[in-house]
Amino acid sequence: MNDIFTARGSVLIAGVTTGGSTVDIAIDEEGVIAEIGKAARKAIDADIIIDGTDRIAVPGMVNTHTHAAMTLLRGYADDMPLQEWLTEKIWPLEAHLTGDDVYYGTKLACLEMIRSGTVAFNDMYFFMERAADAVDEMGLRAALAYGFIDLGSAEKREAEIRATEALVAHIKARGNPRIQAAVGPHSVYTVSPESLRWCADFAKEQEIGIHIHLAETEKEVDDCVAEYGRRPAVHLDECGCLTPRTVAAHCCWLDEAECRLLGARGSHASHNPVSNMKLAVNRAMPYHWLKSSGANVCLGTDGCASNNSLDLLEEMKFAALLQKFAWNSQTLLPAHEAIAMATSAGAQALGTGPGTLTVGAPADVVLLNARATCNTPLHNTDSNTVYACNGGAVMTVLCQGRILMHERVVPGEEEIIREAAAAAQALVERGRET
Repeated sequence: MNDIFTARGSVLIAGVTTGGSTVDIAIDEEGVIAEIGKAARKAIDADIIIDGTDRIAVPGMVNTHTHAAMTLLRGYADDMPLQEWLTEKIWPLEAHLTGDDVYYGTKLACLEMIRSGTVAFNDMYFFMERAADAVDEMGLRAALAYGFIDLGSAEKREAEIRATEALVAHIKARGNPRIQAAVGPHSVYTVSPESLRWCADFAKEQEIGIHIHLAETEKEVDDCVAEYGRRPAVHLDECGCLTPRTVAAHCCWLDEAECRLLGARGSHASHNPVSNMKLAVNRAMPYHWLKSSGANVCLGTDGCASNNSLDLLEEMKFAALLQKFAWNSQTLLPAHEAIAMATSAGAQALGTGPGTLTVGAPADVVLLNARATCNTPLHNTDSNTVYACNGGAVMTVLCQGRILMHERVVPGEEEIIREAAAAAQALVERGRET
């Protein structure tokens, strides 16, 4: 079994089901899909052969909003009002975080994402050089941003600028094509207009993404209107932060005009249904307005302190159900659109390829168990994937042709879990000492 994880070369997935047909998928040595179908066996001289019998091939999923290292805070504080949750529990404990904590927490997050079929994620947090170490070792793709918060302080702004510049330089120097940098202004209520403009200019100069929280709560909207005389999306646009490289998380309280603005700017809206329901933000993302405006709507989980899972298969179901319930429409966000939200839309948002199983695309491939109870009977694969399955149905995961999990085995899993559990316990103990 270990050979399949360490071997490098071409891969043939033989006799797998996709799109209702049984096919072979050939992956070349560069990790690109070379052929799909009867000609696949002739397209390459496969170094590795994966038996696709009783497996369903789907594109690898993309989580477009995470705070990955917050796996260490999973279950630490739940069922509380948002502001109390943040000010009394989360922020005080985060003050004790170390780089090693972020490393172990991000490795645990990567493990959880691999086990549930995610191959790429968009992360914003602290000590991100150590997060990059974890991503590098685990074999996933990631866009990493330092969480920029200045609270209107000029002194703090300069420190955040230096931290952002240092992270971007560090990631570019690594030269790992799976890891990209992004700029991470936290939100309109924690980042001054001057800093938002700097973030916009720096992202453009460096040709990197912008990752930001947008219109998560009604209070955010009301406060932005009171302070700046305009709604959050308009404020971001005035500061240059709405671009085709921008991923805006939550977007629950956007109005129709703001949705049209995101569509006009080519920005990406990351739907985080579980976190939004758990923290009771009192409004679902207006998916129908965003879709009709041409905005790219993708999917995210948020961090494990507010979800508490990183399972995008589970998140797809919540997304589809929340939209139907909140906007009183049984036909809103059907299964095939939910799958596209978690795959091709996410890949588009992070620029990692088409996010589809097509010739010439990166070989980001997930194999689901066709014989799992959630896939029995198999009247409609999309329906089962969204409404019946969770991450437990994922059997094998490839990222750029590299096998990260096979038959539910991930190398080093026990050590990752043990080290992350120890780091979480030590973090909580440090918090109690203050």
